[in-house]
Amino acid sequence: MEIKARGMTFDVYEGGPADGEPVLLLHGFPQDHREFDLILPRLHAAGLRTYAVDQRGYSPGARPDDVRSYRISEPAADAIAILDALGVEKAHVIGHDWGAQVGWLLAAEHPDRVRTLTAVSVPHPRALRLALRVRPTQRARFAYFAVFRSPIAERFLLGGGAAVLKAMLRPIGDRAALYVDAMREPGRLTGGLNWYRGLAGGDLTSAGVITVPTTYVWSDRDGVVARTAALRTRDWVEADYQFVVLRGVSHWVPEQAPEALADAALHRITGDAQTRSDPGA
Repeated sequence: MEIKARGMTFDVYEGGPADGEPVLLLHGFPQDHREFDLILPRLHAAGLRTYAVDQRGYSPGARPDDVRSYRISEPAADAIAILDALGVEKAHVIGHDWGAQVGWLLAAEHPDRVRTLTAVSVPHPRALRLALRVRPTQRARFAYFAVFRSPIAERFLLGGGAAVLKAMLRPIGDRAALYVDAMREPGRLTGGLNWYRGLAGGDLTSAGVITVPTTYVWSDRDGVVARTAALRTRDWVEADYQFVVLRGVSHWVPEQAPEALADAALHRITGDAQTRSDPGA
């Protein structure tokens, strides 16, 4: 369905029982709402109502031109406006990659609208900022940011038959084609890259302490987030917290390890599932 919010039109994909507790799903780059397709059957079977959003830059009706419109506070405001338009007072939030960053900000600044948070791959922004400051390995993993923020990023990612984009998404197999094909749509890749271009130094200090029940899912073969940032996320949650470590999984958790992610999310939301966790990692 199309949701009008903040002068834009967002594509939102709903599913599950109409009377189920609402779950807001927020994707990352270079994916879209479809990255959660493999966990949705489990959520629906548990009686949950899901709303998977194509965020700004991805929904055709929500692609502002100004790079400043992609500061992380803007998609966070979008999420609140979408909940308002849906008539949802409070939702469980599941976010991956940039969607996790939005989730952390929502939980920090709008705890009255977030029942629980399941953040996937990307840690609390303050933990990430610390790791970037003290760990050269974390800074090295973020070297790609400079490329993604550059004017040549579109050509770099789509050139040669989108070889770089395909290589990034290789761990998810055939599903990579979904996102590579979508990124050929005029304006879509630029919209996604503008999240990187719009990032300012203060954005990693904008989220404060989290006071809603939270699960952070990290995978030990994540090429973006190193161990220090993952472990130090605990410092920023003053609520029930679980750190779930997935062994042998890359950054693309929702599609490479959907059953494990569904376990973790359902354990957080309903308490009914067992998780594959390793708090001592």
